[in-house]
Amino acid sequence: MGKEPAAGNPGKKSVGRKLIRSIPVYLMILPGIVYLFCNNYMPMFGIIIAFKKVNWQKGLWNSEWIGFDNFKFLFQSQDTFIIIRNTVLYNVVFIVLGTVCAVTVAILLNEVRKKLHKSIYQSLILLPYLMSWVVVSYLVFAFLSAENGFVNTFLQKNGFNSIRWYQEAKYWPVILVIVNLWKSVGFSMIIYYSTIVGISQEYYEAAKLDGAGKWKQITNITLPLLKSTVITLFIMSVGSIMASDFGLFFQVPKNQGALYAATQTIDTYVYNALMKLGNTSMASAASVLQAVVGFALVIAANTIVRKYERDSALF
Repeated sequence: MGKEPAAGNPGKKSVGRKLIRSIPVYLMILPGIVYLFCNNYMPMFGIIIAFKKVNWQKGLWNSEWIGFDNFKFLFQSQDTFIIIRNTVLYNVVFIVLGTVCAVTVAILLNEVRKKLHKSIYQSLILLPYLMSWVVVSYLVFAFLSAENGFVNTFLQKNGFNSIRWYQEAKYWPVILVIVNLWKSVGFSMIIYYSTIVGISQEYYEAAKLDGAGKWKQITNITLPLLKSTVITLFIMSVGSIMASDFGLFFQVPKNQGALYAATQTIDTYVYNALMKLGNTSMASAASVLQAVVGFALVIAANTIVRKYERDSALF
């Protein structure tokens, strides 16, 4: 009897067919991978700048290695406590109030029944997020200008004295918090709203049958099912607690020296020092320090969350 031909390996053929069918998907994600590599990974080579006294005439490799001397720049200034305090405390307030406001707005938007009205509200809430900080800074100036600002005009018409907003630092913690919430809450709201939309309506119908009102539905269904999303965004936000939005703290207060006690953060301090000294190594050291601290905080926050709520942890 003749030998039967050996059957091919069906497993390998199946894998090969899957790979061929996946080629369009890989081609679709290729531009994103290339962008991620060029934008996020290639610049990491520049970390070496933070540990050198860069002399561009000698070149990067031949510049003098000075170790951690550049990092001392952030801690030798008499303003070190102020800039670190401002950076951390502002971010803590932004995270807490931003989360509360975004969740509240998402829940309220979900209660709007007419699709047209919902689309209009959603667009209006998201619009500030799409504006650049330059545009926002001019809008704020239109409100707070000492001569023709809307707020001072209103105060004068009602018998109050006008306020020189750009000369008094005591008002700016509140102003910066309000501006940041106004601009950023729309983006966070979209994330929470998409989670709420994905909640099965069967939960709410069952709650109605049990006699639960709207408030009990929110507290017993919506908020518990939003918990994982809130925790995930919280962990990601913690990573930037040592960084600050440069546009918010530089453009909006117009970089006024009189306001530095309330508006100066690590990013603006480094920028101002860079403009005066032209030392790129010091600026790079500040960025590396922020990245390392941010990474450590993300790992710590994720570890704590995983200990108590494993399903909500990032990894």
